[in-house]
Amino acid sequence: MTITATQSPAIRWTLAALCALALLAASLAPAEAQSVRPPAGAVTNSTPEAGTDPRAFPAGDPADALARQGASSDSDLWRAVRGGDQFDTQKRGAMAGGLIQSEGSAWQEFRDGPLAVAGLWIMGGSIVALAVFYFTAGPIKMHGPLAGVKIPRLSAVERFSHWLMAGPFVVLAITGLVLLYGKPWIMPLIGKEAFASFMLYGKMVHNYLGFAFMLGLLMSFLVWVRVNLFGRVELLWLAKGGGAFLKKGEHLPVRKFNAGQKILFWLVMLGGLSVSLSGIMLIFPFEFAMFSKTFATLNMLGLPALGITLPTDLSPMAEQQLAQLWHSFVSIVLIAIVFGHIYLGTIGMHHSFDAIGSGYVDRNWAREHHSLWAEEVETDLAARRAETAMDRTAATPAE
Repeated sequence: MTITATQSPAIRWTLAALCALALLAASLAPAEAQSVRPPAGAVTNSTPEAGTDPRAFPAGDPADALARQGASSDSDLWRAVRGGDQFDTQKRGAMAGGLIQSEGSAWQEFRDGPLAVAGLWIMGGSIVALAVFYFTAGPIKMHGPLAGVKIPRLSAVERFSHWLMAGPFVVLAITGLVLLYGKPWIMPLIGKEAFASFMLYGKMVHNYLGFAFMLGLLMSFLVWVRVNLFGRVELLWLAKGGGAFLKKGEHLPVRKFNAGQKILFWLVMLGGLSVSLSGIMLIFPFEFAMFSKTFATLNMLGLPALGITLPTDLSPMAEQQLAQLWHSFVSIVLIAIVFGHIYLGTIGMHHSFDAIGSGYVDRNWAREHHSLWAEEVETDLAARRAETAMDRTAATPAE
């Protein structure tokens, strides 16, 4: 006997249950669709008319037209995002409206590529040049014996300002080079966690010691600016190549500092000021717009006449990126220059470290390397001794 679906009670109840489930699912579908409705301000696949959709962007916003174009606006939307268009976001700050900062890729490539490579060439070239000079010409020696008599060269204030500037500079140079070269060179050796901790504290030390360097730079400028001005004596020194073309035993007339030392002074002062200003921009991001103002000034002074026009409409992020690149480049140049200064102040010239170490130098050393200054000092010392002798004579009672 054949049993049809309508004749079996079990089958009829099963079909009824399936129909009921189908009706229940149909009734719940609209509620589910409503629960996943995009939030206010989101770009959807619908194409509402301008001004009729409460979710639309404010009038004039570059995303308003894109929001009304729906899915067809994807390429335009991302082109606008990549181009740096500003949007309404929940962020606050100078870069709140930028979703993607495309220039960051170019900055990263330049920093890790040409800048890093140029830095190695500049610093490495300085070291190689000094090594070649040392092993070919040797250190600068005295032509005569030491006198055994010391005369004052640098005061305590001068030496303090020098070390206040030089000490932090060494630490800043090391931590700065680690920031630039540490990831590809040091991190593989010590591991990511150790490198991250080192970088964290290294960055803190770099930021805080920067202010000590600025103070030392200012003190050194105030103490030495008067004796680092140029005159005919310095021009003669440069014309003679610093004495490189003189016969043995001959010496150029030199004041307290020769022309080479004065050039070093102004390079350190100007370079130090530049890295200080760019460093302040990096410590306090988005607070200053130094590069756009500097570029505007250079354009006003006639730089476009040379076929170069610098951009003046820089975004806050572009200002930060330029500050970082400029800070790194000038610091690398200063490091290369200071290599030469350290060389001449230690192994490159006999007895030169005495000046910055104790503050006193041998009298014959002073006569050979700074004859005009030595003459002034000896004249002043002789006058003081004579004055002291007269005071003692006047204080001695007559018999």
